[in-house]
Amino acid sequence: MADPNLTELATTTLRKRSKKTADNVSKGNALLSLLNSNGRVRSADGGRTIIEELEYAENATFKYYSGYEVLDVSKQVVFSAAEYNWKQAAVVISASGLETEVQNTGMEAAIKLLASRSKNAERTMGNNLSTGIYSDGTGTSGKQITGLQALVADDPTSGTVGGINRANFSFWANKIYDFSTESITASSTTIQAAMQNVWLSTQKGNEHADVIVAGTTYYTFFWTSLTAIQRITSTDKAISGFQSLMFLNAPVIYDGDSGLAATRMYFLNTEYLSWRPHTKRNMVPLVKRDSGNQDAIVIPLVFAGNLTMSNASRQGLVLA
Repeated sequence: MADPNLTELATTTLRKRSKKTADNVSKGNALLSLLNSNGRVRSADGGRTIIEELEYAENATFKYYSGYEVLDVSKQVVFSAAEYNWKQAAVVISASGLETEVQNTGMEAAIKLLASRSKNAERTMGNNLSTGIYSDGTGTSGKQITGLQALVADDPTSGTVGGINRANFSFWANKIYDFSTESITASSTTIQAAMQNVWLSTQKGNEHADVIVAGTTYYTFFWTSLTAIQRITSTDKAISGFQSLMFLNAPVIYDGDSGLAATRMYFLNTEYLSWRPHTKRNMVPLVKRDSGNQDAIVIPLVFAGNLTMSNASRQGLVLA
């Protein structure tokens, strides 16, 4: 078998890199970058599921009254909870004894080999989690992350997310503007009207979308619709490196290379959207495994967590 000192050193090196790995994933995805900067990355310690507390109704006992008029003291149920399953992912870093002890002679050479494979594993993990963030969560027999296509649905009147059936609870429905049902062709001349519609429908008081994430087609339509004086680019360091414009006071971010469909534009209020990695499985290496009857080492890099939502009515979508 490969030298145990080498495998211990490799595992130690990976553990030192684990925080950097998680940071790199957030920096490589526009939405995660915003969630991270807004304090919406909240680690979870454990439990059967990931719980998000919901405030879904007002207290119906409010009334104006006069003198000794009887007040309404009936019990009020205004809170509930959404439950999200833990989603797990792993990338395995492996090397044979031939590679580490024969072909790459010396400890330093072997570590360089493992370091390059570790970086590849990190990129692989990041790319697949980014794709999962924009998915409907049905990939790999439902083991994929509960992505935006599930949380902010094309059809907000049906389907279950977080254990709550949208068909039975209207408070759990996001807002949409569907060009196809409006019998309007999506273009640079019609995109702003659609955006205004969703903005207003998701706004309540001073709460509104704080980030708009767009795929290639809709981002291009919005960009083309602007006059030169309107093309204000966000200077927020949190989205540095991502192409972004401004719609009212929300950045419109192009994230088309992270798995976001070209004809999707999400209006997100990140006050109610969270990235919930497990404290002990936030892209960290497990202890090395000997590869059974092979002359090889195996080190899994693992993730456990999910993307969660606590208020659907503040989220919106423009689609066709």
